[in-house]
Amino acid sequence: MRKFMDEDFLLETETAKKLFHEHAQKMPIIDYHCHISPQEIAEDRKFNNITEVWLGGDHYKWRLIRSNGVEEKYITGTASTPREKFQKFAEALPRAIGNPLYHWTHLELKRYFHCDKQLNGDTAEEIWNLCNERLQQPDMTVQGIIKQSNVKVICTTDDPADDLKWHKKIAEDGKCSARVLPAMRPDAAMRIEKPEWANYMLYKLAPAAGMDGIETMQDIRDALAKRIGFFASMGCKASDHALEYCFCTPATEEQLDDIVGKVINGKGQPSVKEQEQYKTALLLFLGQEYARRGWAMQIHYSALRDNNSNMFAKLGPDTGFDCIATYNCGEGLVNFLDALNKREALPKTIIYSLNPADNAMIGTIIGSFQGPEAREKIQQGAAWWFNDTKAGMEAQLQNVGNLSVLGNIVGMLTDSRSFLSYTRHEYYRRILCNFIGNLVESGQYPADMDYLGQMVEDISYNNAKNYFGF
Repeated sequence: MRKFMDEDFLLETETAKKLFHEHAQKMPIIDYHCHISPQEIAEDRKFNNITEVWLGGDHYKWRLIRSNGVEEKYITGTASTPREKFQKFAEALPRAIGNPLYHWTHLELKRYFHCDKQLNGDTAEEIWNLCNERLQQPDMTVQGIIKQSNVKVICTTDDPADDLKWHKKIAEDGKCSARVLPAMRPDAAMRIEKPEWANYMLYKLAPAAGMDGIETMQDIRDALAKRIGFFASMGCKASDHALEYCFCTPATEEQLDDIVGKVINGKGQPSVKEQEQYKTALLLFLGQEYARRGWAMQIHYSALRDNNSNMFAKLGPDTGFDCIATYNCGEGLVNFLDALNKREALPKTIIYSLNPADNAMIGTIIGSFQGPEAREKIQQGAAWWFNDTKAGMEAQLQNVGNLSVLGNIVGMLTDSRSFLSYTRHEYYRRILCNFIGNLVESGQYPADMDYLGQMVEDISYNNAKNYFGF
């Protein structure tokens, strides 16, 4: 019987062990998509206790605790203490056998807190004290965690109207060991169906772009073009779009102006077709701008969000009440990529579906639109959200290996709000090395360890560095 989470954790073959320990493990991290706060990096936040850093905004853990029949006050509520919340998490965790949270939690305990104990209800007090004592050490501030994690580049997720003042401060201070760059996420400008869209356009985006107002579709393009220029001056190399589903619904400029004018002036809500027409026009424009600047466009789709309306009313979005959607997106995605390609303006693009049933579809779509601008110019993104499990990562690697070029992918990202989540890169790299090791030792790929080692280093770090142009 193997020891729990030893140094060869998840590595089943000698080839896998060699690839991980001699190649993957030493590579730095590029976290090209995450939701951590640039303000907390700039201010080099120090955490008061382990609950703050672990449970403060982690909806993965919140879902787990809820599933253990725990009252919400011990999860997101203010009527319980940090110690009580930690206890509820500790009691729930051992029951989550097979859940990546069990692995992530214990990797974080080992790497950041030098703790080999298993977290459960009985050990919670000891681990609480150990972690809190460790958090008082000078290397456990936000910037300290980034440095010891060997992170070289962090791309945050930022609204086009953001002034990026915290990114400026980080760059001016020069104290953070990683480059912290913005990544533009224009969701607020996209979601014309939302009640707050008009106010956002008039009172946030327009002033940020130095414009008096927004009345037409071209005004929106002009405003976003100015913000893209500003983001580019701050080192931005990527954008991100969260779509419910993929579509490509054309419209004339007159139709687009009518849609924009109706909503801006409060004269009605757009129909579903009008929403798609507006969003298609905006995405096509943005794609062209990204291509012109060499940015990578990331598209995340097929998430059904905020399902529990009672809890959404109490807690708002991103609190653990989302699920996988089952939209049929093949035709819409193909038509969108083709529309950009016909304009000779298809940027580097990474496509993530929350629905694992889309894996093969995406794997075949991307092969239709490759180009010389980058290796694997159009990519299937790493297993995302509900799929970033061991099985989900293996399925994604298998799919890319079957249908595309595994050696060219840009590897893992945290997609996290926690500064301790960099161990997810280690988790991914172990799974990657094991996947390759099994192919080699079963005779499905030559045992050329020099070539394989370079491939693992590329997937772990070099491919992302070259793809994004860091």
